[in-house]
Amino acid sequence: QVQLVESGGGLVQAGDYLRRSCVVSGRTFSRYGMGWVRQAPGKEREFVAAITWNDATTREEDSVKGRFTISRDNAKNTVYLQMDSLKPEDTAVYYCAQDKDHTVVLTTRPSGYDYWGQGTQVTVSS
Repeated sequence: QVQLVESGGGLVQAGDYLRRSCVVSGRTFSRYGMGWVRQAPGKEREFVAAITWNDATTREEDSVKGRFTISRDNAKNTVYLQMDSLKPEDTAVYYCAQDKDHTVVLTTRPSGYDYWGQGTQVTVSS
């Protein structure tokens, strides 16, 4: 059974930072791409960032580019999302997600992921 367990959410002020972590078990972590997706109230899930299985390629959504950084540690079965210079519009439930298949192609659509974490609220006050 594949499990993705997230940590690191919370309430912060604009300009602050958070580091999200997601530990994966039940599958060979190093073979699969990972991503972060968020969902704000009343909105659809939105791609945030993705990283390939071998850490060769990353991509961030335009609104977070330069502020958020995705990374992974295959030895720890963990993917991270460093969130700097947070803005109120970053307020959402954030999910980590894992690719279904072993591929070198980045998954940038939420529907492209097959396994999901439980989701954690990030609230940024102005």
